[in-house]
Amino acid sequence: MAERSFKTEVQHLRKSAGEVFAGEGILAITKALLENGVGYVGGYQGAPISHLMDVLSDAQDILDELGVHFESSASEAAAAAMLAASVHYPIRGAVTFKSTVGTNVASDALANLASGGVRGGALVIVGEDYGEGSSIMQERSHAFAMKSQIWLLDPRPNLPSIVKAVGDGFRLSEASNTPVMLEVRIRSCHLRGEFVASDNRPPEMTVRQALENPQRELERVVLPPASYKHEQEKVAKRLPAARKFIVEQGLNEVFGDERERIGIVLQGGMYNGVIRALQRLGLADACGKTDIPLYVMNVVYPLIDDEILAFTATKDAVLIVEEGYPDYLEQNIRAILHKAGQAVRIEGKSHAFFPDAGELTGTIMLDAVRAFIDAHAGDLLSADKRAPNGPPVLLDEKLTSNVPARPPGFCVGCPERPIFAATKLVQQELGEHHVASDIGCHLFSINAPFDIGATTMGYGLGPASSSAFNVKGATKRSISFIGDGGFWHNGLTSSIGNAVYNDNDGVIVIVDNFYSAATGGQDLLSSRADNSARATQNPIKRAVQGVGAKWVRQIDHTYDVGAMRDVLRDALTTTETGPKVIIAASECMLNKQRREKPLLRKAVRDGQRVLRTRFGVDEDVCTGDHACIRLSGCPSLSVKSLDDPLRDDPVAAIDSDCVGCGNCGEVADAAILCPSFYRADLVQNPGWIDRVLHGLRTRVIRFLQNRRQARRLGFREVTAP
Repeated sequence: MAERSFKTEVQHLRKSAGEVFAGEGILAITKALLENGVGYVGGYQGAPISHLMDVLSDAQDILDELGVHFESSASEAAAAAMLAASVHYPIRGAVTFKSTVGTNVASDALANLASGGVRGGALVIVGEDYGEGSSIMQERSHAFAMKSQIWLLDPRPNLPSIVKAVGDGFRLSEASNTPVMLEVRIRSCHLRGEFVASDNRPPEMTVRQALENPQRELERVVLPPASYKHEQEKVAKRLPAARKFIVEQGLNEVFGDERERIGIVLQGGMYNGVIRALQRLGLADACGKTDIPLYVMNVVYPLIDDEILAFTATKDAVLIVEEGYPDYLEQNIRAILHKAGQAVRIEGKSHAFFPDAGELTGTIMLDAVRAFIDAHAGDLLSADKRAPNGPPVLLDEKLTSNVPARPPGFCVGCPERPIFAATKLVQQELGEHHVASDIGCHLFSINAPFDIGATTMGYGLGPASSSAFNVKGATKRSISFIGDGGFWHNGLTSSIGNAVYNDNDGVIVIVDNFYSAATGGQDLLSSRADNSARATQNPIKRAVQGVGAKWVRQIDHTYDVGAMRDVLRDALTTTETGPKVIIAASECMLNKQRREKPLLRKAVRDGQRVLRTRFGVDEDVCTGDHACIRLSGCPSLSVKSLDDPLRDDPVAAIDSDCVGCGNCGEVADAAILCPSFYRADLVQNPGWIDRVLHGLRTRVIRFLQNRRQARRLGFREVTAP
C-alpha cells in the first residue's frame, strides 16, 4: 500500500496528440515513456523517484493495453539487469532508481551493459538525491557515467524539457549503441507544469515477440576477446556517434546574445536557479529572456568541445555553474580551452565564487552570480538593478541560536520504537553492545532517546557490517538490525546467508513492518496484504530457516516491550552457537492508519459502532521524572505544567496525535516506572449494551468517589466566642 495513490492522475496518460497534459514531473516522465514506444520498464523505489514506481504500478492497465511489460524489481541490480533485453533486440527499455546508492547497487549490471552496448534504446532514470533534502551520502552520478561511458542527461527543470529529454535519451542510445542515464533532482520530480502531449505508441517490438524470436550477437557478450574490443569501440565509434547526434539534434541550448563579453555555462538542472538569480538582479525577465548569455548543457557527459569553444570565443570571462564535488565540468572545460589555446577567464569553484561542495541554494546562487558579474561586468549592475525583488533579510540572530536541529525520528505509534526501548533496557541490564544499523526507518534509533547504532553500510548490510565481530568465546555478542525491505533487497544472502555460512555468533533483529516503509509503503514478498499483481505473504521466517539459520524466534506484537526484552536477553545469553535471528513483526503504523481511517470514517457515517483507543496520563499519579519519555520518545508523549503551586516539575502528557498503540504504557510497565498511564476506549454510535454498561460504571465510580470523600480528613471552621 504505497503512501500515495495515482489511480486518478494516471488517466491523464491516455491523452492524445494536441491535448495539454498538466501534472507532476513524475507523471510527465511516465507519459513520455509511453509516447516514445517503451517496451518494458522496471525499477526500485527510493526518494526522490519513488512515486515513479507508484505511478507505473497504478497505470498497469494502460501499460497492458500498449503491450508494455512492467516489473517492480527486487533491487536496483535486478532493475538494471532487465536492460539486457535491449542488448540484442530493438526494444526500448527503461529502469529507474535512486542515485547514488541505487547506482552503486546496480553498478555490476550497468558496467556490463555499457561494455557490450545496446541495440535498442536503454534509458536509466535516476533520482539525483543531492543536497540538504537528501537522505544519503553526498555523491553524484557524474563519476559513474564517466567511468562506464554512459551518456548523462541533465535537462532543464520544466516539464517540456524533461519530456523531450526522455525521447532524446532513447534516440541518443540507439544512435550510439550506448545506455543513457537521465538524472532528475527532487524539484524536477515534484514540480508541476504542463506540456502538449503526443499519442502513446506501442513498442515496435514487444518483449513477447523477442522471446518468441530469439536473437544473439556474439560480439555484444562481455567475454574475452570481445570485452577488450568494447573499450576501443566506446572511444572510436560510440563516443563520436553520440557527439554527432547531440550536435545535430541540438540537445544543448544557448540563451541570450552570444556576443556578450561574459557568459555562464551551466548544468541543465541548474537552469531555474541561475535564471532566478538573474531575474533578481534585473538581468532577465519573467519569461527567461536574459541579458547574460547562457550555454545550458542538457547533456553533461559527453561534453561537446566545438560548442564550448564557440560559446567562449567572444568572452572575457565565463562562470561555470556546477553543483557538487569534484568540479568535473570545470576541469573538463579548462582542459578543452587549454588544448585549443583559447584564452578566457574561467570562474567557478576554483576562485570561490561557488563552494567546493554542497547544494547550490537560491542564496548561494544569487551571491555567486552577482559576484561574478560585479568582477567582470559591473556596469551591467546599476544601483536600481541590484536584487529589485529580493527577499527581506532576517536580522534576528536568535533564530539560529535558539532553534535546535530537528533530526528525523519515528512516527507516532511506530512499531519499531518499542524494539529499541527493549534493546535499551537489555543493555542497561547486560551492558553496552556493538550495534550495527541498516538503511530504513530503524536507522532513526541512532538519535535520541535511544542512541543505539554505530554504523550503517548499505541497504540490507546491517548484519554483514557486524561480521568482523564474529569472535568465538567473547563475553558479548554484536547486535545487528535489518528491515524487511533490506532483507529482501540484499540481506537474505549478504547478511543472513553470510552469517550462517561463517557461523556468526551475533544477534540479528529483522524488523518486519509488512512494507518497504522507508521508500513509501510499497508491498514486499512478505507483506500480509493481498496484491493482485504481485506474490506476497511469503514469510521471512521460512526464508531465514531455508538458508540454514537454526536459532530463530518471531514476535508478532512488537509493542509488548517485556516480550521483546526477554527474547533479546535470551539471544544475547544463550549457549547455542551460530546466528541468533529475531523477527520482530508489527504493521507500519502509517500504512495501518491509511488503511483503517477511511474504513472507520465510513463506519461512523453508516451509524455502525466504532471503538477507538486512547491513552492518557493521570496527573495526580505522575511523578514528573519523565523516564517514560526517555525510553519511548513518541512525538505524542510530551510534558505539561500544572497549576498546582506544590508541583514544580511538569508532568508527562499525551496529546491528540496519539493513535492508541499503547507503547508508552508498555514501556512504563517493562521498565517498572509508574502506574500513571491509563487506557480509555472511546465509543462512537454506541449500542444499548454500551449505554447500560456506561450507566453502571458511572454509578459505581460515583459511589466510590462519595465513599472516599466521606472518609477524608476535613477541617471545619470554628468562630471565636
